[in-house]
Amino acid sequence: MTKLNRFLSSLLLVLLLGISNVAKAYDRSNNTTAVAPNKDAVLARQLQQDFSNHFEFHKVAVTVDDRVALLKGSVETYREKMEAEHLARKHHGIEGVRDFIAVQPIVPVSDQELHETIANRLRYDRIGYGIMFNNFEIGVKDGVVTITGDARTYPDKASALAIVEDTPGVRDVKDEINVLPLSQFDDELRVRTAMAIYRDPALQKYSLDPQAPIRIVIENGNVKLYGVVDSPMDKQIAEMRAREVPGVFSVENHLMVADEHTQRVASSTKAGDISTTHSP
Repeated sequence: MTKLNRFLSSLLLVLLLGISNVAKAYDRSNNTTAVAPNKDAVLARQLQQDFSNHFEFHKVAVTVDDRVALLKGSVETYREKMEAEHLARKHHGIEGVRDFIAVQPIVPVSDQELHETIANRLRYDRIGYGIMFNNFEIGVKDGVVTITGDARTYPDKASALAIVEDTPGVRDVKDEINVLPLSQFDDELRVRTAMAIYRDPALQKYSLDPQAPIRIVIENGNVKLYGVVDSPMDKQIAEMRAREVPGVFSVENHLMVADEHTQRVASSTKAGDISTTHSP
């Protein structure tokens, strides 16, 4: 019986120690859970602090759910909206972003005013970088800007988009710009075609305008002319000079005469959808 008692006593002691250890482990687990900070809350505070360091984001509020940042509030330009989203995406620990930031300019801007502002800025963008070889068309509806057309290079496209995104009043941007393929043949053809057109005695007056009113888009030897000229004769001469350039396969003449252009702009304004059908 003595041996049995000693065995039972030892067994009871082991069981009691085991229960004690389990209880301690359970308590530690509960305490850890209680004091461990919520990761989403920490990320939200950090990201909100990042935004507070930028004055343009002082009206942006951040919450985080399962490492996905939810952005609300308002900014003054569409570019600021995109920059806020970019700032959130690059924050360590953030795995996704839902951007509900509203674009609210300080002064309300009508679609017509917005169109005129963007068109005027695009006309003179990239002067000195082959401006005459780009052609962009813009449409504005309820603050949403659609930009289409052809850019000779990716920097040309990026510059045009930056202008649109940074213009107060733009709520959203639809990018439909085509970047032309790299081609030494087309580049040489662009220079020869521009010289043929802008050096013609009847068309030299257009070479004095820094916005290059006659735009020359070339892809695989095919030429498209855009822009606004003073008369039907100027339109015809420009096409003739383009066709005479060695290496040109075809010419599409989309040039508009000034009076025709004015009428089309007035018509689109009345329709409520402000758009251009030529280079800005």
